[in-house]
Amino acid sequence: MSRTNGIATICVVNYKTLDLTRLCLRSIRKYTRGPYEVTVVDNNSQDASLEYLKSLKWIRLMERRDPANDSSGGYAHGAALDLALQECRTEFFVSLHSDTMVHREGWLEMLLEPFRVEPKMACVGGGKAELEEAWRVWLKRATDYKTFFRKLFRVPDPLGRYRYYNRTVCSAYRTEILQKENLSFLMDREKGMTVGQKLYFELEDRGYKTVRIPDWRMKQYVYHLAHATQVLNAQQYHLRKRTIQKIQKRINEILQSEPVCSILSENSLDM
Repeated sequence: MSRTNGIATICVVNYKTLDLTRLCLRSIRKYTRGPYEVTVVDNNSQDASLEYLKSLKWIRLMERRDPANDSSGGYAHGAALDLALQECRTEFFVSLHSDTMVHREGWLEMLLEPFRVEPKMACVGGGKAELEEAWRVWLKRATDYKTFFRKLFRVPDPLGRYRYYNRTVCSAYRTEILQKENLSFLMDREKGMTVGQKLYFELEDRGYKTVRIPDWRMKQYVYHLAHATQVLNAQQYHLRKRTIQKIQKRINEILQSEPVCSILSENSLDM
């Protein structure tokens, strides 16, 4: 299979998140330098977000149809990434959630740099990189008693549920390795694994190199509105009312902020 070296395919999965998907795509175009392609996989949205995507000439749009009518959630997201990966012909494959926003140039170079010096490098990425204040993150970790006692008593973890993995929120992969090893982003429901988790474990277990980018570093380039897709489609997900209110408030604050309003007002980014 011929592959274009030095170029990354940035894959965004869309499911009924018009405003967030528009913001994500425009931010990519505004802050990405160097050669890249963008593939958007729509998970049968059948709404205004799909119409918007059809109007963009600078992206490759793939429409995913699922016979089981499973268009939302983790399974659908993993299946959409697999669909894009199958058709990827560039050296690198970058997963970027639709509820992320690039806000600084150099983000793609930061992700791809480790690949330049290590031939067996397979994945570079980070965790959730949620938009929370540093003190909240510290407090959450300091009061995580479950993790404390699990480590204290050395509770076994045969399924890897507590093992670190680079999230598909914003991660880069060497396309050739994923395709050669026939790996999939699909979650392993029986083992309680989410999208990309099993794939990451298999890469490491097969001897490939991976790099973890700390959240503080990732957030210098990319913002992540965690769970925004679920909140905007709350009728399809089981979220607590308090969680919905908290995330909705954060979404509104971001969408009304000056940098976001500036990007959303630049209609030329769609051309």
